[in-house]
Amino acid sequence: VQLQASGGGLVQAGGSLTLACAASGRLYSSYLVGWFRQAPGKEREFVAATRWSDSRSYYADSVKGRFTISKDKPKNMVYLQMNSLKPEDTAVYYCGISFAYDTDYRAYKWWGQGTLVTVSS
Repeated sequence: VQLQASGGGLVQAGGSLTLACAASGRLYSSYLVGWFRQAPGKEREFVAATRWSDSRSYYADSVKGRFTISKDKPKNMVYLQMNSLKPEDTAVYYCGISFAYDTDYRAYKWWGQGTLVTVSS
């Protein structure tokens, strides 16, 4: 499986962005697609994830109520709608795939190249 993240950019605090993760190859129902982010000098941290098989989704407390993960299964796409963005959301955002729900990036097998989100104050 290959992943490609896109949609990052520069946005003012309070603004919105939608990130997209395009997957090539077959995604099995057991897969979980997650979004992580990594700010300079920090470890990659969990943002949100969704099971490919159903509507279950998971969020980090820091983004709950502001970010929404969704998917378009026929297109093999997963999206991250980000609202009410804050300067602390600034990071490179990555999408990845794991075989089970996990907030540890090391559990994820495949990764996209990342897309930079910069939130100005």
